Amino acid sequence: MNDLRAERLQVMLSPEELVAVDDFRFKHRMPTRAAAVRELLKFGLAAAGIETSIDPSTGVKSSEFGVFGRGPDGHTPGKSENDAED
Repeated sequence: MNDLRAERLQVMLSPEELVAVDDFRFKHRMPTRAAAVRELLKFGLAAAGIETSIDPSTGVKSSEFGVFGRGPDGHTPGKSENDAED
């Protein structure tokens, strides 16, 4: 398992919600459902006025889709997002 994503979150969706996530995923050429859900989470947080350090551009790997940016070297073990340099 990727150390950068150590927490698992299970979400139950209705068939209609799953179709909406899949439609979003395929329209934006995202590699996985998880990537699509993280991207939708980013949009929801932004709409709620919660700032994240993210680039809205799409990538090709699922690991490129995150709610909070990692920087060029990724996260370092034992270091929180708040400790990261600006």
